[in-house]
Amino acid sequence: MRRVENKVALLTGSASGIGLSTARLMAKEGAKVVIADFNLEGAQQAAEEIRTQGGEAVGIFIDAADSKTIEEAVEFTVHHYGKINVLFNNVGLTNLQKDLDVVNIDLDEWDRLLNVNLKSVLMGSRLAIPHMIEAGGGSIINTASMAGFYGDAIRAAYGASKAGVINLTRYIATQYGKNKIRCNAVAPGLILTPAAKRNMDPEVLDIFEKYNALPYHGEADDIGYTVLFLASDESKFITGQTIQVEGGHYMGNPSSPDFREYMNKAKTEGQV
Repeated sequence: MRRVENKVALLTGSASGIGLSTARLMAKEGAKVVIADFNLEGAQQAAEEIRTQGGEAVGIFIDAADSKTIEEAVEFTVHHYGKINVLFNNVGLTNLQKDLDVVNIDLDEWDRLLNVNLKSVLMGSRLAIPHMIEAGGGSIINTASMAGFYGDAIRAAYGASKAGVINLTRYIATQYGKNKIRCNAVAPGLILTPAAKRNMDPEVLDIFEKYNALPYHGEADDIGYTVLFLASDESKFITGQTIQVEGGHYMGNPSSPDFREYMNKAKTEGQV
């Protein structure tokens, strides 16, 4: 049997990147997937692609800043497929021009990012949980970020919102575990989605790779496979966790790559 056979999954923010990878993998493994995205045309195209490959999928609109559309997405999923077993809260925004340090951050942007990145997770879960209870349980997976664990020079709102996602994940897991509902999160590091490949300067990518423990960057499927695992019964005794999928970027002493370069140079020069 395939890994998520006969499960119904609502995936938000899934017309591209990590969400699209997850939708494809879940459909391939037997799930009926609802791809919800602000980009309706992209969501419908993604669903059509999945159907042409033998999967079952439908694309719908969602605006994570508007709780009404989140409610409509949940209700559509239940009406269309009869139940909801998996919810992947994957919508997330960042803004490098306005989401700055604490003194200089645009306060309207703070409110916007907390609403989209955190409140949408609350609302999606709040609305899906009663249906999951009726279905006998379910799995909620939230997209967090390594920014939720560590500080940075900018993106204070983004980091705070993702830290909130990490802890909200624990609260949902604690409050609804007895109803056979599991809730976990995935915290990606830098992932080479098509958007990242288009928009990130190669020098920036080289900096990130320098500090990875592994000698390469992550791909969208690396997150997709992790979400698939958390959606499946293979992870039935895992809840309240945030799995860090970041190539070991944050694992070691931050000075390790520079110290390694220093030692290699010293060896070359015969100093050690």
